[in-house]
Amino acid sequence: MTPTPSRRLFLGAAAAVPLSLALGTPSAHAADSAYVMAYFTESTSLGAGTDYGLHLAVSTDGLRWMPLNQNNPVVTPTEGAGGLRDPFILRKQDGTFVVLATDLKGTDWSYNSQYIHVWNSADLRTFTGYHRLKLHDMVTHSWAPEAFWDAGRGQYGILYSSVNSSGHNVIMVNYTTDFVTVSAPQVFFDPGYDVIDGNLTVGVNGVNYLYFKKDQTLVGARSTTLAPGSFTPFSTPAAHGGTEAPTVVKSLTSQSWYLYGDTYTPNGVFYAWQSTDLAAGTWTALDQRLYTQPVNSKHCGIQPITSTVYDNLVAKWGAPTWNRLKSYNYPARYVRHADFVGRIDTYPFDLYTDSQWKLVPGLADGSGVSFQSVNYPTRYLRHYAYELRLDVNDGTSTFAADATFHRTAGLADASWSSFRSYNNPTRYIRHSNYVLRVDPVSTATERQDATFHVGY
Repeated sequence: MTPTPSRRLFLGAAAAVPLSLALGTPSAHAADSAYVMAYFTESTSLGAGTDYGLHLAVSTDGLRWMPLNQNNPVVTPTEGAGGLRDPFILRKQDGTFVVLATDLKGTDWSYNSQYIHVWNSADLRTFTGYHRLKLHDMVTHSWAPEAFWDAGRGQYGILYSSVNSSGHNVIMVNYTTDFVTVSAPQVFFDPGYDVIDGNLTVGVNGVNYLYFKKDQTLVGARSTTLAPGSFTPFSTPAAHGGTEAPTVVKSLTSQSWYLYGDTYTPNGVFYAWQSTDLAAGTWTALDQRLYTQPVNSKHCGIQPITSTVYDNLVAKWGAPTWNRLKSYNYPARYVRHADFVGRIDTYPFDLYTDSQWKLVPGLADGSGVSFQSVNYPTRYLRHYAYELRLDVNDGTSTFAADATFHRTAGLADASWSSFRSYNNPTRYIRHSNYVLRVDPVSTATERQDATFHVGY
């Protein structure tokens, strides 16, 4: 969590059934059709958008995520440091859930807690039995806890990163039946060098896969048993800059596996890789057009859920009242305003709210759409001399017309969106040198410039 080799640097994270999900959940239920993600949030400046409570998002494909509760926490620890990092959700053998998390608020890596946070939940809408669980007596940390079901033992294993007598971080394990009392800690994985962020996938063609962070890369080990000390590193490292917090996810509709990892700066960015064969140990970077993380999310844990659980979560916590727009040909960039100029800029940036928009009925035509700023709600994107800027609605018909657009199928990809000007109907919103304009569109490049994904 610090730049030194023996300290953890935290940051976060979709096949026909049956499936095993990250960190050894039991095989997914046949009815699983969606996912829930647990995470915490940090903004670039550790200011607005930073919150060390439990956040939830949902997805139907394991790639594009919708934050719940307006990206606010659904529950916050009240003991220990009073905050969490690295939350993880496990569906237990009885179908209910347990949530585990690091006992740490903020970035004080010298705070060494031997405890982790624990909640029980029947449905992830209410959380009960909150307590801290002590894992060891060592004068060191218990980072990034995750859990799995060990059928041979008839117990759950709790994995976490800690400095053992070796003097470097290793992956430890305690066993439990109830997440209230645990066995004595054991070293689960120690390859002889610093490793953190253990993420286990159980029982894929008789093999178990443990992914972890080594030297700012994501590496896998494997074993035909779940016995401590039995895992052997084997995979080719995956990384995008300094990367940590691996999360392996199995698609519910294809043979694909996805590997998520975070950069470990504040407001880290998720990157994803794809494989159709875990045994090969090689990963191909996934096109960023295909996935979108919850804003400011860090170090995720992902669990498959049924459509009923998905629907109930959305009904309880609510879908966002705002959207973000991703550029088609620069998918690391999002539509935002900066100094009241419309732009596409690389995520992350402060303020993150500059990229949040309420898509409201068009000011000049209700069948169209206008883009209302979330952090400047009296202002809307409008074109002026063909450039887009964020102006206060002055109530005139000219302003209303300039701020109204008709949403169409994406000019470069019909599953995305393009936006045609209401009062200049031969022109579309596009970016040019990263600045937003309304221009005629004719070339393939211009069609890509004018295509956006409306998500969260």
